[in-house]
Amino acid sequence: MSFRCASLAAAMLFAATLHAQTEEKRTLQVDGGALVAYTLRSHPADAHLARPAKELAPDSALNTARLLNLHLSAGDIEEAALLSNSPRRRFEEFRAFQQAYGEAEFKRVFTEYFDPENRLVGEIVIGPHSLLIWHQKQVSRFAGQFFVDVGGKYLVDDVPNDTRTQLRWVLEAYRSGKLR
Repeated sequence: MSFRCASLAAAMLFAATLHAQTEEKRTLQVDGGALVAYTLRSHPADAHLARPAKELAPDSALNTARLLNLHLSAGDIEEAALLSNSPRRRFEEFRAFQQAYGEAEFKRVFTEYFDPENRLVGEIVIGPHSLLIWHQKQVSRFAGQFFVDVGGKYLVDDVPNDTRTQLRWVLEAYRSGKLR
């Protein structure tokens, strides 16, 4: 292999590792003694930044979140609701929020997910369910978005279930400072 080919191969390998995610098995004991086993998936620091919609497919929780936030930051609640496993319910919630706060504020809230000062803390995975935890610097809080893998397509998880409850416990542990 020539020096030029070796350099190109090394550069490609380095670039691939920059966008690689890591996984760590963890457990959380919640009040009452329940034990939650989950996987913490870490993403690169720039994982939350906007990508063009044409480059995205709902093939991971992160890509579905990017699509969702792109649609919502544009005020397109119909397209955003279609990314849910309960689209009618999700549409009604988006519409109520949009009407309560106005179109400009609605768009601003979802545009903030792409702010470089915010970050994706991690992805919590239990079976086909995922929780993306975001740290929003401006309001200094942790926000969560719930997703479920349905046949290789990740959807916003709007159907109450036991696993989603466990994911909420993990989110609350982050919010209270018990986890980092």
